[in-house]
Amino acid sequence: MILAAGLSPAWQQIADFAQLHPGQVNRASQVHWCASGKVLNAAIAVHRLGSPCRGLSVAGGPAGHALQTDMQSEGVAMQWIETAASSRVCTTIRETAAGRTTELVENAPALTEQELDTFLDRFANEAATADVLILSGSLPAGTPSDYYRTLLQRTDRPAVLDIRGRELIEALTCHPRVVKPNREELAATVDIAINDEAGLRQAIHQLQDRGADWVVVTDGAGPVYAASPNEAWRLDPVAPRQVVNPIGCGDCLAAGLAVAIEQGRGLVDAVKLGMGTAAANLENLLPARIDPARAEALTTSVHATRLPW
Repeated sequence: MILAAGLSPAWQQIADFAQLHPGQVNRASQVHWCASGKVLNAAIAVHRLGSPCRGLSVAGGPAGHALQTDMQSEGVAMQWIETAASSRVCTTIRETAAGRTTELVENAPALTEQELDTFLDRFANEAATADVLILSGSLPAGTPSDYYRTLLQRTDRPAVLDIRGRELIEALTCHPRVVKPNREELAATVDIAINDEAGLRQAIHQLQDRGADWVVVTDGAGPVYAASPNEAWRLDPVAPRQVVNPIGCGDCLAAGLAVAIEQGRGLVDAVKLGMGTAAANLENLLPARIDPARAEALTTSVHATRLPW
């Protein structure tokens, strides 16, 4: 069983416009709503891939109620911590003529000390029966930067971390199985300019020296670089049939990694499954609502090249 946990879910609005005109009245051609945010996207993707999954997150107010209802309709088993603050609402704007996507992100609301303590206790209980963990998403304002480390100290399960910055650095002392920053997040986390493979290698080694086992670095539509203590690879993504909505691709990659780890796959096969799942996500309007057969088909087309690191 895979446990996906995080503190920053979002009730997501996806609005389509032929073209966005800033400063003017814009009328959407269609609007969709769904549960989203990194933790929920990861849980949905794991569930769609066919692995047993539970989610643990927070919800409050009308948006929180909508989150709970939509996750129930998706068939994902969830544990919710009810919060005094209303859950955030984020908006994806798709410009159909230009093929451009703009994301309007509301920061996750602050949680009370009691809510954070309740989440810690619930996490320890849920993690005790999990095989693999996914911890993802930014920390709400006022949450201690070592909160993810505190979570990991309550379990010995292998973890996939999709976090960044200070909270990632703090969590590395718990030796997570995978950390999955994108290239920009990695550079900011270790304060190194990454202009070539030499800079990337240096940044990856910093994370490994601090405690990471596998490091998987994404770069939008570019190659994915993956390294363990004994090997390093560049994996070239496959082209989807069409790009419908890129939101949630990183979350789907994290889900694929977790599923592969649960199945006992090695680094390369795990990253391939993650990339196939992310590519399948690109073809869908709603994030993480992937077709598992399509994800597996795309996985087989990912090309891996071993690097002399």
